[in-house]
Amino acid sequence: MSDDAKFSTEQLEAGRLLFAKPWTFRTSVADMANLPAIGNTEIAFAGRSNVGKSSLINALTGRKDLARTSSTPGRTQMLNFFAADDTPLTIVDMPGYGYAQAPKELVDSWTKLVFSYLRGRPTLRRVFLLIDSRHGLKANDLEAMALLDKAAVIYQVVLTKSDKIKPPALVRLMEETSAKLIKRPAAYPEILATSSEKGHGMAELKAEIHQLVTN
Repeated sequence: MSDDAKFSTEQLEAGRLLFAKPWTFRTSVADMANLPAIGNTEIAFAGRSNVGKSSLINALTGRKDLARTSSTPGRTQMLNFFAADDTPLTIVDMPGYGYAQAPKELVDSWTKLVFSYLRGRPTLRRVFLLIDSRHGLKANDLEAMALLDKAAVIYQVVLTKSDKIKPPALVRLMEETSAKLIKRPAAYPEILATSSEKGHGMAELKAEIHQLVTN
């Protein structure tokens, strides 16, 4: 479970500064041949369609429209790369999964692209797996975890929309999710609860990411 006391004032400030510069969209990639050159430390965000992935990236970077948000699930169909000048970090927005109306061929194509990226990107430090606090882990979240375990990429669960449920329910959800992560070989044990709308947990998430860049 997350612990606000985990981070010192200095670490929280370092995290804030990491995201203080102007972030911009750099490129979209639909196949491995077009991946950007190896350079910055990369972190990736994954999650079910409509989990709030674009909103979280926008909240992190302080940009309202950096990552496109849409009421239509499955809009993000490629790997989207974001960066800021003179910042040693690149954010990767991965295709949303669990969109039942997408054709099987398209879902298979997404899965192949994502798995190839996960296994073949040496600068990828962590995948942040977003889970909607209102729904908890679903079957396709477990399938995504299995894919990440197979790729041997460390992933950390980030609960989104944590302001939409009551605090006791959030505590129970974090405990239940933590118990399920114990059995996952590539899962990072600590869970972060966030709200892009209210700003809850964003400072802690920034500090967590800063540690990945500097350690």
